Amino acid sequence: MNITIRQEQSSDYKFTENVVQKAFVNMEFSDKTEHELVDRLRKTNTFIPQLSIVAVVNDEVIGHILLTKIKIINVDQSTESLALAPVSVLPEYQNKGIGKLLINTALEKAKELGYKSVVVLGHPDYYPQFGFKKASSWKIKAPFEVPDDAFMAFELSDNALSNVSGVVEYSSAFFQ
Repeated sequence: MNITIRQEQSSDYKFTENVVQKAFVNMEFSDKTEHELVDRLRKTNTFIPQLSIVAVVNDEVIGHILLTKIKIINVDQSTESLALAPVSVLPEYQNKGIGKLLINTALEKAKELGYKSVVVLGHPDYYPQFGFKKASSWKIKAPFEVPDDAFMAFELSDNALSNVSGVVEYSSAFFQ
């Protein structure tokens, strides 16, 4: 299988949204509207086109990942970071390493662009393989109730979160 990983183009949008919708259709902890979230996020100032990445096979979009800007805020500081949400792969291509390829590519690109950290609300048995750790290790909290082991953060540069704590402020697009 010859997989191409590249930046999503506007001509990909409807195909990407189809991938996202199909990827989450049977997920237990999904509200089945992740594809709508992707569409909303593209229209915000938190959207970074270089961090909307697709996996393509034979000119067909089969996977997608999106990193958008967030802030980690406490009474003393506001720190820019990124949210990984969502990562999607068509069901027939899942468990073939495509999600890993997308995540690794997105994290590397985010680092190249100068971002320092990423947070994710995700499966606690999956994301640690990329270096994600409990966000609570840095006293970083979600703005809503989530299991501690499912809310994670990753430092794109050494000690990027060493002096960071607070509550993550997501784009309002996450809450519509």
